[in-house]
Amino acid sequence: MAIKIVAIAAATIVLFSQDLTMIFLDALQSETTSHILAIPILFAYLVYRKRKMLRATIPLENQNQPQETRHLSTIAGILLSVTAVLLYWHGSHTFTPLEYHLIALPIFVTGISLIIFNPQTLRQLAFPIAFLIFLTPPPSEILYYIGATLQVLSAEASNAIANLVGIPSTITLDYGSPTIILTKPDGATLSFAVDIACSGIYSLIGFTIFTVFVAYIIRDKLWKKITLFLIGLPLVYLLNITRITIMLLLGYYYGEETALQAFHLFGGWVLIFLGTLLLLIISEKIFKTQIFTKPSKKCPQYNPEPKSGQNFCQTCGKLLKPGAITLQKSDIIKLSAIALTVILLMSIQAPVFVLTETSPLIIIDTPSGQQASTGILPQVPGYDVYFSYRDTEFEALAKQDMSLIYVYSPSNESEQPIWVALEFASTLSSLHRWETCLITYPMSHDSSPKATQIELKDVQLTENPPIISRYFVFNYTSTGETQAVLYWYESSTFTVNSTSQQEHVKISLIAYPETMESLPEIENQLITLATAITSYWQPIKTWSQVTLIISQNGANLATLTGIAVAAIIIFYILNAKRQKSTNANAYQKLSKPNKEVVDAVAETKKSTLPTLGNIATTYEKTTQKPIKKEELLQKIRSLENMGLIKSEIASRQDEPIQIWKTWITLK
Repeated sequence: MAIKIVAIAAATIVLFSQDLTMIFLDALQSETTSHILAIPILFAYLVYRKRKMLRATIPLENQNQPQETRHLSTIAGILLSVTAVLLYWHGSHTFTPLEYHLIALPIFVTGISLIIFNPQTLRQLAFPIAFLIFLTPPPSEILYYIGATLQVLSAEASNAIANLVGIPSTITLDYGSPTIILTKPDGATLSFAVDIACSGIYSLIGFTIFTVFVAYIIRDKLWKKITLFLIGLPLVYLLNITRITIMLLLGYYYGEETALQAFHLFGGWVLIFLGTLLLLIISEKIFKTQIFTKPSKKCPQYNPEPKSGQNFCQTCGKLLKPGAITLQKSDIIKLSAIALTVILLMSIQAPVFVLTETSPLIIIDTPSGQQASTGILPQVPGYDVYFSYRDTEFEALAKQDMSLIYVYSPSNESEQPIWVALEFASTLSSLHRWETCLITYPMSHDSSPKATQIELKDVQLTENPPIISRYFVFNYTSTGETQAVLYWYESSTFTVNSTSQQEHVKISLIAYPETMESLPEIENQLITLATAITSYWQPIKTWSQVTLIISQNGANLATLTGIAVAAIIIFYILNAKRQKSTNANAYQKLSKPNKEVVDAVAETKKSTLPTLGNIATTYEKTTQKPIKKEELLQKIRSLENMGLIKSEIASRQDEPIQIWKTWITLK
């Protein structure tokens, strides 16, 4: 069991190591994705919670399956794994590779779990695997739209509460963000801007994860789980309003500095903790739910040391001796194939962003300001490259390590100068997209966009490795000035003041076309310079021809494998339906005592778990005849061998229970 679990974990971590490293480093430094840090802990608990069910289902084999469907789960697992890899490679050939990679991760885990285990085990792991989708950072567009709505609602609610307790305050808009202005007793005013961070959107994302987690692990009815989830979402929003209101009160009575200290102290993770605590209290006190199983009444016939050959309690159905988990020849073949496949994939794996080697970046302080070396950019015939300035103000605003501006001045006066903006950051969340900043963000705040889009498309700069850039042309609404930008992302090791460090880089080439007719010429000029820069930065690793071909056609190939998985599922359903129909004919030929057993199993399933004890109770009630459990078990085993009844492992508060179900279509 340990070998199989380690194989799944190792294959996933190795194959997605670049992506996992990137998102967790980003989570350590960015409030936007800090909730990701909790996901491995919650995932581990979810799997631990299922440990008894996993121990019971892993030994189950498909040997009792018909020959035509016996290996379908393994084939489906292989196809799902291939789909995930194809989706991964396709993502590496797009402008947004990280999102594709992290969506492919749970698909890969699902596929490899089916290969190593069986459908019954995958059913137990379904929720923990689906929980991994929270590793995908939320799109900034969605963050801005939801955050903008929460900003206004939070500001209005906090302002209303402040007025209610006698504090004079008003709301104004400042660059799209609502600002609450307090008037102190001495006539002085104090302004608090409710921006995205204050809106509670980051806390809401993290709390949503915890709400889903809590709703899943409570041991109660489905409607209570759904109700708790629906209660949890507005709960953290109310806590955020409370946080802003407390900040206003402290600012009014004790000053701005005290208010800001309290605001940061009562931050996102504190909100998540308090919200989760309140949700658990509501769950226990109002809905009377429980997270941990209370000791139930002991089964009168429960024997922890059963007789030989008896692996479950004949009364309550509790599994006493799960089957032995052994490494069979087929398991060794599967594990070896997975290891070899992962090694092969790693040898041709495409990086999230192209890794490059660059010249040392040297920053020098001079009387006229900081100067950066121009050796980081290539000398291009027909141009002279100059360092312009370091935008420290933008660095602080965007939380970047450096923002350097260069200019390519053309020798031909008929051509436009091209500005180059190099933005360096250790986290991707600090490198914003142009169209998001100028259009999406303002519109999400019910403000006019700062620019009007003219053209937006992706442009491939290099073929191997493929570097995909985004070409964005727009007009500034305030000045009417047209600007063309070609930008892309890379990962490089830079030497800054004799210190080497790995950085994510956004390279933007910027031009200001004088007329719309000159746009085609400007586009060619930008692409020429961009191609020169990408070549100069020397990609460390090129892709094999096979990887290139697969990544270029990854979406179509992934669609085909996805269709194949769907076809397998449909085939299994139709085959099961046909088998049940065939079994219905066999049922008609059964003796009356055997029919009564089948009927008892079907009837028991309608109201409770069909354990041996419950089936016996139903049998005696419907037939008015007593029956010993040993005799009933013998009849059930006989019908099971005929394929009319199936043995299954059910979950009662995550405890494995032996049950039976009919495999027949009864009218």
